Amino acid sequence: MVTDETELEQLLSTPSPALVTDLCAGSGDLVVLGAGGKMGPTLCMLAARALAVGGRSDRSVVAVSRWSDDAVRQRLEAAGVRTVAFDLLGDRPYAELPDAADVVFMVGAKFGSAGNPAPLWQTNAVVAGLAAKRYRGARIACFSTGNVYPFVDPASGGATERDAVGPVGEYAMSTLGRERVMTYAAQCYDTPTTLIRLNYAVEPRYGVLADICAAVRDSRPIDVGTGYVNVVWQGYANEVALRSLSIATPEVAVLNLTGPETLSVRELAESAGEELGVAPVLTGEESETALLNDASRCHELFGMPEVLAPALLSWQTDWLRAGGVLWDKPTKFQVRDGQF
Repeated sequence: MVTDETELEQLLSTPSPALVTDLCAGSGDLVVLGAGGKMGPTLCMLAARALAVGGRSDRSVVAVSRWSDDAVRQRLEAAGVRTVAFDLLGDRPYAELPDAADVVFMVGAKFGSAGNPAPLWQTNAVVAGLAAKRYRGARIACFSTGNVYPFVDPASGGATERDAVGPVGEYAMSTLGRERVMTYAAQCYDTPTTLIRLNYAVEPRYGVLADICAAVRDSRPIDVGTGYVNVVWQGYANEVALRSLSIATPEVAVLNLTGPETLSVRELAESAGEELGVAPVLTGEESETALLNDASRCHELFGMPEVLAPALLSWQTDWLRAGGVLWDKPTKFQVRDGQF
């Protein structure tokens, strides 16, 4: 059982031997753009610890963000991560960004875009192009989303990297735009690039499981219209993102990233209800399709997640019973029309 945020972040930032080997095989500094979001801080801590374990004091991890939360910045500095304040949507020239041999691109916007999609496209596509030009020739691991795929039959196991994209809504389309400009930069500048199509990283403070379990606890209705989901432990997701630098290529590697299970929202809510002693309030009926990814290639390359859905759900309900903090960052996984 994870009992507090300090212990949680320690767990999320503990590197595997494989990550230590992969990161220590590189050279030059690692820059993380958009490091102040939900996943960025522990990704930076994870990278810094991997390099420290491997004795690579010559390589620095540099976290770039606007840093709206100074406490996060201070925690990163204490963990050996160098932080740089830079607004990628501002007017400062990108030439001022620190040099890097490796880059993890985590910049993105999703929510609040309905009715005003222009800032969404600026953040999700234009900024990516500017960053790709600044870091031409470096290895880049770029976060994307499984939303670029169309909805599929849950029995299919999810969309694979070989399937055609079919984004629904401005968010998904603008994220596909990010992929396109990153691919263009890879072609123009011979930049090794990996595009990471992530479906729902989770940890106890936020994510699909936090959304479902908190709704069960509070007796709020849960719409099961989107009847099936994928989730993946955030520690694994961050590790794969860092290790995916090793498969980056100018021809662009595309990698689905999620857990191996196709999970029923109804069954997750019922299991959470049993753990919490509250009957879930379920509404609607399962649709014939859902947003699902098949990450078999990821698991073949980097191994299976060390924490699977049953343990993640147990950790989540334990966290809630213990009064653990929840971030006010709902995933809106139930949305089917692409309007976030």
